[in-house]
Amino acid sequence: MGYQAGLDYLYSLQRFGIKLGLDNTARLLERLGNPQDQLRIVHIAGTNGKGSTASALASILRQGGLRVGLYTSPHLHSFTERIQVDGLPVDEATVAELIAEIRPVAEQLGTTFFEFATALALLCFQRSGAEWVVLEVGMGGRLDATNVVTPELVLITPISLDHALHLGTSLAAVAAEKAGILKPRVPVVSARQPAAAQAVLGERALALQAPLVRGGEEFRWQATADGFRYRGLDLVLEGLRPGLAGTHQMENLSLALAAAELLKRQGVPLSAAAMRRGIAAVRWPGRLEWLGDRVLLDGAHNPAGATVLADYLTENRLQGIHWIAGLKADKDWRRILDPLLPHVAQLYACKPPVDAAVAPRQLAGHARALGVAAQVFEHPQQALSAALAGSEPDGMILVAGSLFLVAAIRAQLLCAGAKQSASQADFPSGPAAC
Repeated sequence: MGYQAGLDYLYSLQRFGIKLGLDNTARLLERLGNPQDQLRIVHIAGTNGKGSTASALASILRQGGLRVGLYTSPHLHSFTERIQVDGLPVDEATVAELIAEIRPVAEQLGTTFFEFATALALLCFQRSGAEWVVLEVGMGGRLDATNVVTPELVLITPISLDHALHLGTSLAAVAAEKAGILKPRVPVVSARQPAAAQAVLGERALALQAPLVRGGEEFRWQATADGFRYRGLDLVLEGLRPGLAGTHQMENLSLALAAAELLKRQGVPLSAAAMRRGIAAVRWPGRLEWLGDRVLLDGAHNPAGATVLADYLTENRLQGIHWIAGLKADKDWRRILDPLLPHVAQLYACKPPVDAAVAPRQLAGHARALGVAAQVFEHPQQALSAALAGSEPDGMILVAGSLFLVAAIRAQLLCAGAKQSASQADFPSGPAAC
C-alpha cells in the first residue's frame, strides 16, 4: 500500500464520525503491544493555544538535546505534520507502512480516524526512539483517544466555550472534560483560567493529589521592549525573544517554560539556555503568521480566538483590513465576527473546504448590518483574488475563521511564490502541492 492509498483508507474512517471513549483505542493499542507504555509523555488539553504550547515545549526539549515526538491536530497541508520527530514531519513511507500494519486490527475493531491516527503516532514515536512525547488532545480530554496514556506531566491551556455539542454549554462543563486528563499525583501546569474553569481544575487536582501550578500565581510573564520576562518556579528569564507573534503567545510560551521547569525538577536535563533557545526557535504556521508584509493568517476559529486576534490588531494599530472569512457550520460565527469587524474595511465571505460551512451570505449580511462592506464568494481562491485586486498595494489582507481556510490560501500563496519574509524553507511541512 502506497502513501496516498493509505491516506485514502485512513480518511475513509471518518464515516464512523467522532466516538468519544477510550475502550476502542485501548484495545487497538493493546493489539499493537501498548507502545505508549514505553514513552515518557506530556499531555496537553485546553481550548486555545494547545498547538502553540505543545510546539514550544517540544522546541525546548529539542534544544536540551532530547529526541522528541510531537503529536498535534489538525494539520495545515499534509497529514504527516501531525506526527513530528525532532521537529520534522514523519516521512510518507513510514506513514504508509504503519497504516498497512495497523489496518487489519483496526478493521476488526471498527476504529475511527482519530483513534487510528493516535495509535499510529504512538507506534511511530516508540519505534523512532523518542525520549519524550508531547501529546495534544484532539477534543475535550476525558474521552479523547489520547487519554489512554499515563503522562508524567499535564498541561492545561486557556479554557473557553467550543464544541458545545460534545463538551457542554458552560465553562464548568467544558473544564470538567479538559480536567479528565489529570492523573493521580501527576503534576499539572495550568494557564490562567476563568473562575468557573479554575474551580473545576482545582477540585479535580485536589481529589487526585496532583500538584497544581497556576499561571499568574506560581509563574508569571510580562511584555518588555525586547520581548518578554518570565518569572518562574526556580528561575527568572529576561529578554526572551518569542518565535511566535502576539502578546497572548507569551502566556502559552510561559506555560511551556513552567512545564520545562517541572521536568527539570524531575531530572530532565534542561538548562536555562535551552529554554531560551527553545522559545526563540518555536514556529507554529497559520497562527498569527505573516506572509510577506501584507497577508496575515490566523485560525481564530472560536470567539476566544477571535478576541485574541482582535487584541493583536489593536495592539499593532491595524485598521482598514480586507478580511477573507470562512467558518465551519458548528461555530458561533457572530461572536467570531463581532470583535474583528471594527478593524475591517471589506469582508470577503467564502466557504472553507469543509463538509459543512456557514453560508457566506450570512457572514456578508451580518457585516453589512454593522456597516462593513462585504462580498460573497464560493471558493477561497476567488476571495483571495478579489481581496488582492480590491485592496491598495500596501493594504493588509487577513485570512481568518477556519484553519481549513487558512491552509487553502496559505498553500496558494506559497506555491505562487508570495513568500518574501516567510519562505517555505521556514516550514518544512509546507504545502504538499508545491
